[in-house]
Formats: sequence, structure tokens, C-alpha cells
Amino acid sequence: MNTAVQFNSIAPWTSLLPTEWGLCRLDAVADVIFSNVDKHTIEDESPVRLCNYVDVYRNERITSKIDFMEASAEPREITKFQVRTNDVLVTKDSERPDDIAISALVAEDLPGVICGYHLALIRPRSRRISGAFLAWLHASKPFRAHYEARAVGVTRFGLSQHSFRELLIPLPSLTEQDRITAYLDKSCAAIDAAVAAKRSQIQTLNALRKSTIKNAVTKGLNPSVAKRRTDVPWIPEMPEHWRLTHVKDVMEFFNTVRIPLSAAERGVMTDKTFDYYGASGVIDKVELYLFDGTYILIAEDGANLLTRSKPLAFLATGKFWVNNHAHILKPRWNGDDVFFVNLLESQDYSLFVTGAAQPKLTMENLGRFHLAVPPVEEQKEIAAFIEEKDAEFIKLFKQIERQIETLLAYRKSLIHECVTGQRRISEADVTRARRGGSESGRQSAVA
Repeated sequence: MNTAVQFNSIAPWTSLLPTEWGLCRLDAVADVIFSNVDKHTIEDESPVRLCNYVDVYRNERITSKIDFMEASAEPREITKFQVRTNDVLVTKDSERPDDIAISALVAEDLPGVICGYHLALIRPRSRRISGAFLAWLHASKPFRAHYEARAVGVTRFGLSQHSFRELLIPLPSLTEQDRITAYLDKSCAAIDAAVAAKRSQIQTLNALRKSTIKNAVTKGLNPSVAKRRTDVPWIPEMPEHWRLTHVKDVMEFFNTVRIPLSAAERGVMTDKTFDYYGASGVIDKVELYLFDGTYILIAEDGANLLTRSKPLAFLATGKFWVNNHAHILKPRWNGDDVFFVNLLESQDYSLFVTGAAQPKLTMENLGRFHLAVPPVEEQKEIAAFIEEKDAEFIKLFKQIERQIETLLAYRKSLIHECVTGQRRISEADVTRARRGGSESGRQSAVA
């Protein structure tokens, strides 16, 4: 079979390469070494700093700014796995095949830092290839698809050394590789900055959303209404016509109905139709249900009681099952579900949480927590206001998320076009990128 035809069938992008670019397997220009150095510290071994899986997964550049783990290794391991400038470190296993072969470039000399377990060390041995260019190749979709197709496993997927060595790579001149690398370094940094700014906008909007909801459920919608002081530290004042009460007096608990299902029991179910809730939301689907209707669930235990990285209170609607890690509540006297779930979510329960190793908000402590509660009709007005505002915020969130998706898609496309020669990079392109006037920079600004 003709070699060009063979390459085209294995890697279709090869047909688009500039005619003056070369093409070869990775192992023709670089060594691929799998590390076996684990995280243990053994008395008879020499101390080292270990570059681990997470260091590579979270960083595109390996530098002295990373807080490397302390470990130990034998002298032969130190010699073999000491990282060098221009090395490319790549994750060789993952929980998903589409999240494998994530790369990072060793950008500076790091004496005493060695490549750790779960990583492949790719070291250029030819003057025809740059480590920086190799790192950008591994960020390109067709090259990542090569690894995804070769990842083997069931619950965790891994790559063999052969999977790395047989990777087909383009070989522009070293001068052009340097131009591509410089251009992508600056252009992708501009895109990343734009993405970070968009994500910051989401955080700001989310803080505004929470503040808007908290003001509504704790102060009402009429800022001029008469207020009165209270003796409750977290309710310094409240609308005069609202009632100061305990959670147990306005909410009915259904905790006695909770029954946990073991993982084994959930595993044998075949018709998994109904949501199975835990402390932070839906954790599984099951074929049975305990509740039918709309209820408020609030976490009973877990670190989230203090970190608040996820909502504490949320609505469960329809037919569902709840384990014993979430309280189940229902407003009394036709109280509004939307109002109360937002009121409960807006509170700080830290003074009522017990336990350090395993934080817990008991039913007794939650029940005696003070709330300021308006009449039912006002609850419904506040709930309608919240739903209206939430719709506005969700629309804004989606707009920004679409902008982020566009930026990230453009980044992937830009990398692919540059490393496969579909976009040729000149010195003028590099100069514009370094000045912040590259096409990618303009694209980021527009988005």
C-alpha cells in the first residue's frame, strides 16, 4: 500500500499538511518513558520532589511555582526520571478515555523534581522536534483522538507505551515550530484571559442573584415597610408585620420516612425510573419511591454544611426516594415551597452545625433555628418575584456560557489549524500576537 494513502486512512489530517512538512512517528524523534516512582517516602532512599498527575492535569507549564510533593526515590530512578527543560509530561491513565493524554511542558530546569507515577515522560532526542511544539500537538483534537481510541479499561482507562510511540506527528522546520509555539502561547493566553473574565462575570452575577434572593426572602419587596428589631443575632431587624418563629413551627419534618438504599441494592435494580436524593441532590436512579409531590430537602451532614460549595436546600418534585443524609420538610398552612426553599438556602447554619470530622445539622438544631416569615400571600408574591428574577439571571448565565463555549471552540480550532499547517504562522503574526493584536486577541475581545 502506498505510504501516503496508508497515513491518510489512519490520520486524515495528514492529507492537509504543507508539502514541505515532514511526517513521522513520535518514537522516531523522541523517547517515551513511563515512570514508576510512587508517592511514598522510604528511609533508605533519597528525598525528591515529585511532579504528580494533578500537577500535569492542572497546568500547561511545569515550573517552580508549583508546590511539588515531597517523596523519595532510588538513585537510578532519580537519574532516569529527573525532568528537564523541554520535556513533555503526559497523563497516561484516566477515568474516561476522552480525558486522557493531558500534557504539560517542563518550562524550566527543576533540580530534584522527578516525574511521578501515572505519567509518561516524552523527551525529544532529535533536533527536528521541539518539546513546546509537542506539547501543543497533544492539545490538538486529532492527536487526542488517537489516544482516546487506544485507551483500554473499564472503570479506569490506560495507555500503553506503544500508543505513544506510534503517534503520527507533523514535522515543520524547527524555525516554523518556534513560530507556531510563540503564536499559540500568546494567542491562547489571550483567549484564556477572556474565558477567565467571562467566568468571573458568572461569579459576580451569581453573587448578585444570591443577594437579590436573600434580600427578598428576609426583608420583603417593599423597602419602605416599617421594621422592628429582634434579639436574634442573624435577624437584627425584620418587617414589622412578619412573624418571628422556629423552623419546626412553620415546617413539618418527614425524616421518619427516610430509608437509605445500599449501593448493592441500587445496583440490582433494572427499571431505574425515580430520582434518589442525598445531602446534595440526586445521586442515582432507583425503581422505587417514597415520596410523591413537592418537598424541600436540606442537607443533614457533610462538609458542604460549612463550605457551601453546593446548595444546602433544594426542591424535590414528583416521585422520589431520599436517604438519611437529607432532611425532608413541607411548609405548614399552605406555605409557599419556592419561598421557603430560598429562605432556608439563604441562612447561615454554622452555629448550629456539630462535629468537626463529620459536620452535622441535626433535626433538633434545624428545628429550633429562627426564621422571619411573612403571611402566605406575601410569600407567594416573593416567590413570583424570585422566579421572575431567576429567569433573567438564567438567561444571562446562558449567554455568557455560550460565549465561553465559542471561545474554547475557537481555541481548539486555532491549535489544530496551526499544528497541522492549515494556518501558516509568519513572523508578523507572532509580532502581532506578542503585541496583543492577534486575530485570537480580537476574537476574544469581541466575544
